Amino acid sequence: MSSILVIDDESQIRTMLKQMLENEGHTVKIASDGKKAMEIVSKNSFDLVITDLIMPDKEGLETIIELKNNSPDVKIIAISGGGRIDPETLLQMAGKLGADHTFKKPIKREELMGAVNGLLRL
Repeated sequence: MSSILVIDDESQIRTMLKQMLENEGHTVKIASDGKKAMEIVSKNSFDLVITDLIMPDKEGLETIIELKNNSPDVKIIAISGGGRIDPETLLQMAGKLGADHTFKKPIKREELMGAVNGLLRL
């Protein structure tokens, strides 16, 4: 199937997304923040990246900008539960920076898989 990178600082979310995507036949790598993700991206290519927006070291918005600069064709799904900033504001910013889909946490499995399949044309 497809190669997907999941970036989230919450280990439970990384694990849940990885299992969900692998159950659908995708190859999945994970990273706990944007800095680690970009190290992985430098050695691998991905069809899709799912990234949280609020993370330590390198946040999701910065990661989206770098991903789009390095790989303009990569598909991106941004997710956020918010924090000091309303998640809707962050998700709108992510869309303007190049995210193809955005979701507020908690994410419904059907909605996420629908977006994944649509972006990957499955």
